[in-house]
This record gives sequence, structure tokens and C-alpha cells, in this order.
Amino acid sequence: MVDLSTDYVGLKLKNPLVPSASPLSKSLGKARQLEDAGAAAIVMYSLFEEELRVEEAMAERFLLNPALGHGEASGFLPDLGRYMSSLDRYLEQLRRLKESLDIPVIASLNGISLGGWVDLGTELQQAGADALELNVYHIAANADDPAEAVEQRYIELLKELRHAVSLPIVMKLSPFFSSLPNFVKRLEAAGANGVALFNRFYQPDIDLSSLSMTDEIHLSTPDDALLRLRWIGILHGRTQLSLAATGGVHGPDEALKMLLAGADVVHLASCLLQHGPERLSQILHGIEAWLREREYASVRQLKGSMSQRNLADPAAYARAGYKRVLDSYTPPSGVWR
Repeated sequence: MVDLSTDYVGLKLKNPLVPSASPLSKSLGKARQLEDAGAAAIVMYSLFEEELRVEEAMAERFLLNPALGHGEASGFLPDLGRYMSSLDRYLEQLRRLKESLDIPVIASLNGISLGGWVDLGTELQQAGADALELNVYHIAANADDPAEAVEQRYIELLKELRHAVSLPIVMKLSPFFSSLPNFVKRLEAAGANGVALFNRFYQPDIDLSSLSMTDEIHLSTPDDALLRLRWIGILHGRTQLSLAATGGVHGPDEALKMLLAGADVVHLASCLLQHGPERLSQILHGIEAWLREREYASVRQLKGSMSQRNLADPAAYARAGYKRVLDSYTPPSGVWR
């Protein structure tokens, strides 16, 4: 019997497959289906601080003070006792998931202010979250901000939140840091328990017909997994933080490669949105079959065996591999005469 268990930010998980933040966790029924399919934990959809701020302003304007200047309107005010904010709904869904599932529930937070990160993180801990994933969605578009200031933004919010909560904290990072290993080292010193690589920033597009900017969700493809594989392979063994691979895993092959590179868990979203919970079962069975066929006793035995630190040729993760790939390409026959 292959031991599929893994450790992630201090959580003992039955296997490395964890559905990542997506609309699926908004439904208790879908969350149960994912658990039945073999999910070892689940990351909730993100709680957005700016959404709460807009909602609070609207509530202040239309629910709390609509009678200003109109005394006769006071008799028509809504019953605030039945009003639930987005935060109330998120915390209630977190409690429902905790009551209904036997697997850990990881809350996802997307803040915009130090106070927001701390206050909301504290609320999520009190509601029973098993861990906290910080979905730091910051586009460094200000030309006056040096790289050090961008990194310090992450460090400061992490330190402030670490003082307030005892939960394991995972930093979900973008791939755009100039020295990712050094930055991960700083996050470890500041109190993080893990990093998730990588956040996918949704890119704006231009509609050529209307000459307007558009936003559209593009789900990941297996090709997206390669960037995650490289950096997990480089980081494994060079940090004590747990490593989560997020983005591009659509089948057992991508999941196995992430584990070989050194991931502790593999996050799934796009493949579940496209194919449903049965895809998680297929990936899990594929991993187990591959391990059994090659006589691995456990995921732990496999994990990181092909990281940069453990390869006979570490340059495969670095510049030498770049040159080999370019030199190996041959155009299809008949394209160039």
C-alpha cells in the first residue's frame, strides 16, 4: 500500500491534492463532492477587502443614514437584523465547511491595507480556519517604487499579521520577483509557513471593435505548470517553508512532476472547473498507480528527488537548459525551403 500522505504548513494531509481558491468552495455540496473525490484539504474562495469597503460605504449611505434631511423617512428604514455583509457570509460559509467536512479548510484573504489584513485575518482565525493563504494581488505599476519597496510591502503585512494570529500562513506569490529565492528566505524569517507558486494575474485585453479594455478569465493549461516546476525545483531543500504548486496541473503527469521537483501539495482549480470532481479522483489514482508501478513506498520518498539540489546536473534548472532547448528546435518539414 502506497503512503500518499504529506505535510503542509504543519497540517497532516492524506494526499497532496488540494483544490485551490475558486467558486467551487461557495457551494457546500460541491465541497463535499471534492472531499468524496479525495481532496486532502480545500482552499476557500478569496475574501476581498476592497469589496467589503465598498459594501460598508453603501450600507452607511442607504441603510444607516438614508433619513438624513428627511425625517419622515425614518419609518421606512430596513430591518438591519436580517442584513448579512460579505464578511458575515464568508465567515458563515467557513463555519459550515468546518462543520461538514473532515478535511482542513484554508481561508484565502486578499487585502489592501495593513489594518485590513490584520483585522480580517483575526476574524478568519476566530471562525475556525485551519490555515490562512494570503492572496497578495499587487501590480507593481508605479515607476517610482523600487523593487525593495515592493518586497517590503509583503514583509510588513506578513509581520503585522503574524503578531495577530497563530494560524499557519501561506504567501501566494507572483512570478515577478527579481530574486525569488532571497525573497522566500525573507518571508521565512518574517514568519511565513509556506509559499504557493504562482498566483495568476488576470491580464487585460483590448477589444479591437469597441477600442475598450476587457477582462476575461482564461483558465490555465498544462504548459503553465512548467514555470511552477522550475522554481519549486530550485527552492526545494533551500527553505524550510512548505511549497505549494498552483497553476497548470490538469492530470497526474503534471502533479507527479511537481512532487518530483519538491512540492508538498499540488493545488487544483481549472481542471476541476472544466471537468468536475472526478478529475481529482483520476489524478489521485494516476499518482498512486505510477508510484506503485515504480515501487515507491510513499510520496515522501518521491518528493524533491528531482529538485535542483538533488540532480546530478543542476544546470538543467538554469541557463544551460535554455541554450540546449534553443539549439534543439527544428522547424517542421516544408515550412522553410
